[in-house]
Amino acid sequence: MTTSAPIAGPTAGHVFALAWPMTLKAIILHGTVVIDAYLVSALGETPLAAMGLAAAIAGFVLGAILAFSNAMQIRTAQAYGTGDAVFLKSTLASGLAVSLAVGCFGLAVITLFGAPLIGWMAPNAEVAGLAGDYLAVFSLVILGSAIAICLTSYFNGCGRTRVPLISYGLALPVNVLCSVVLIHGYWGLPAMGVTGAALGSAVASAVQVVYLVACLRRHDGYLRHVPGWRQGRFIPTLKRYVAFSLPIAATFVSATFATHVCTLIYARLELNEFAAMTLIAPWIMVTGTIGMQWAQATGIIVAQLLGQRRDEAVLDRFLSSAWRGAFIAAGAVAALLLAVSLSANTLYSDLAPQTRAILLSFLPVLVLLPFPKGSNAICGNTLRAAGDTIYVMHIFVWSQWLFRVPATALAVLYLDVGAVWVLSLLLAEELLKFPVFHRRLYRGQWKRAEIAS
Repeated sequence: MTTSAPIAGPTAGHVFALAWPMTLKAIILHGTVVIDAYLVSALGETPLAAMGLAAAIAGFVLGAILAFSNAMQIRTAQAYGTGDAVFLKSTLASGLAVSLAVGCFGLAVITLFGAPLIGWMAPNAEVAGLAGDYLAVFSLVILGSAIAICLTSYFNGCGRTRVPLISYGLALPVNVLCSVVLIHGYWGLPAMGVTGAALGSAVASAVQVVYLVACLRRHDGYLRHVPGWRQGRFIPTLKRYVAFSLPIAATFVSATFATHVCTLIYARLELNEFAAMTLIAPWIMVTGTIGMQWAQATGIIVAQLLGQRRDEAVLDRFLSSAWRGAFIAAGAVAALLLAVSLSANTLYSDLAPQTRAILLSFLPVLVLLPFPKGSNAICGNTLRAAGDTIYVMHIFVWSQWLFRVPATALAVLYLDVGAVWVLSLLLAEELLKFPVFHRRLYRGQWKRAEIAS
């Protein structure tokens, strides 16, 4: 009598297969913002300021949609892992309903309060008028994003991460081409200025939605014919989804607001220090995408394995492999940030020597930060995948609002410390979260989670 060998299960290679399209997609997304700003900059400072103001207001709505999309991604992975078509259909329908509801609510708030807010924030009437025109057209982008972001999370949760990457790859050149033509009025079209940039983004968003919907019909069109809902009826199913999603969404919304508050506090630094903080923040965000997408891909696979009710040994073996990969990703992020710091004199040769010296002084913090941050991200996404969303929310929310924000205010407004010490608070926050995250994970209850309820 022979016994079959145990199934090895996924490894870090499977994480990489999911993570690299997600990483490229995130980089393209960040790059789109930079390209839009570059195209509008040719019109001068006033249109650029108007676009920045309108985008900042719309960013709150898009941020809320993105926050809920993280929950959609995890819930989809759980449903996909179970192989239950009713569960998968319920997750897709609930996620789309929530995403569209958030988008429509955000548009209603913009419609009611957008004009007064723009008038209060704009430096002059011309900027306010252009910002209002841009925001009116950009509302179409918000509606398109509500669908596209939700479907992106759905495909990620199913393990088909290349589909969203292709959709962003299609949307980017469409956005650039349409924006250039509509901004400057080429091919006999009227020159619409900054409004043309918003319309170009709307056309690109429509292209992306059409592609994602077509892929959904091709891969998962059968879900339309699956009878029933996870909780018997749609409304209880939607309520269950919302209950799962809220802690995850609250975590990301809290992080966004905490970052904005700290940025406002940074403005009270000495000018060169504030300039250095402003320059390094996007680099931390963009390079950190590598580690964050690796952690999210790990969470997707963990959720799928839990849905399949795999043995604890398989889960342990996979997480160990994924964790080793996370440290390699953290090393890559640290190397990129090291290169940025050492290249400050070349990259920012037009800046004052003092500002460049401050950028170089950030080096120890930038090299150390990715390692605890990446390990904490693995813990957070694993625990979320197991449904332990409220605990993860508490760790993030309280570390932000009881430590980082007040410590930043104390350091900048009262102690008047240098920028390097202010930046080091990001590292201190990760070290503060480290023991509570890892203790929870090592307890092992997540491996026995019942996620299909």
